[in-house]
Amino acid sequence: MFVFGSSLVDSGNNNFFPNRAQVNYSPYGIDFPNGPTGRFTNGRNLVDLLGELLNLPNLIPPFKDPTTRGRRIVYGVNHASGSSGILDETGFISGNVTSLSQQIRDFEEVTLPELEVQLGCNSSDSLPNYFFVVGVGGNDILFNYFLGQKYLTVDPQTFTANLTAILSQRLQKLYSLGARKFVLTAVYPLGNSPLVELNMPNCTVLCALSINQVAQTYNRNLKSMVEDFKRRLPASNLVVIETYNIVTDILLLPALKGFTNTRNSCCEVLSQTQGGNGALCERGGRTCPNRNTYVYFDGLHPTESVNIQITNEAYTSRNLFKVYPINVQQLAQL
Repeated sequence: MFVFGSSLVDSGNNNFFPNRAQVNYSPYGIDFPNGPTGRFTNGRNLVDLLGELLNLPNLIPPFKDPTTRGRRIVYGVNHASGSSGILDETGFISGNVTSLSQQIRDFEEVTLPELEVQLGCNSSDSLPNYFFVVGVGGNDILFNYFLGQKYLTVDPQTFTANLTAILSQRLQKLYSLGARKFVLTAVYPLGNSPLVELNMPNCTVLCALSINQVAQTYNRNLKSMVEDFKRRLPASNLVVIETYNIVTDILLLPALKGFTNTRNSCCEVLSQTQGGNGALCERGGRTCPNRNTYVYFDGLHPTESVNIQITNEAYTSRNLFKVYPINVQQLAQL
């Protein structure tokens, strides 16, 4: 499995270079065996859980870790960087982190040659057997389009169409290198996150609704892109995890899914007066007593409990509202 994207799938790359989007401190990782690792949640993230369901023998290591070399890379490498986006500029807005385009260059120029050495074969022979997980887009919408006030000059349809077009180019690059099995994540209902609801007092209900509408527009474009990909690129197979719909189901009927709190962050978040933006946990701050019943761990990222529900739906659901057009288990059998 090779991983690209932002904080929802980052396993610690941001720990290894200076940036403003690091979570290598408590209470992050409070429920993870190794403690804080740079994962933006209390425990395992989507990629960890997918790896378990696919019976991978170990966690996918972060690219930036100097020890991610040699035999450590043969089951995959995680290139994702928290706060990054489809657009290069998104990373500069929210943390000066590794953009999606740079992640793919790192894969092509560093990971791929070393993988060929380790496996003793050309990438065109080996890469069709790997999953390419790409979880990105939310930062472009929330931080670039809305907080960066790009909405004042660009309409949502144009902005999201541009995002999808650029993402398509990035995926086509991976395809040209040999990738054939893609798992893409839709964008969450960002307007419902504590960051927006509780830490952006100037954002009214109408504002939160607008954020969700842009996310939904992007998600529709993503499904259209998948259909276009399948028509144009032979042997490509793409799965979209409909995270927007899965999380919305939890928010609408939390008790049915085992949750009691859908509005608040489980951890104490850094407010604007403390130099934060309501997204990340306060260093060493308190957490809620029962993290399994909270939807959000910090102001933006879900708890491990939500990640488990998303991953289980992605892996086995036959509901096109949850995963499209096939599930990850079916993709693994192709």
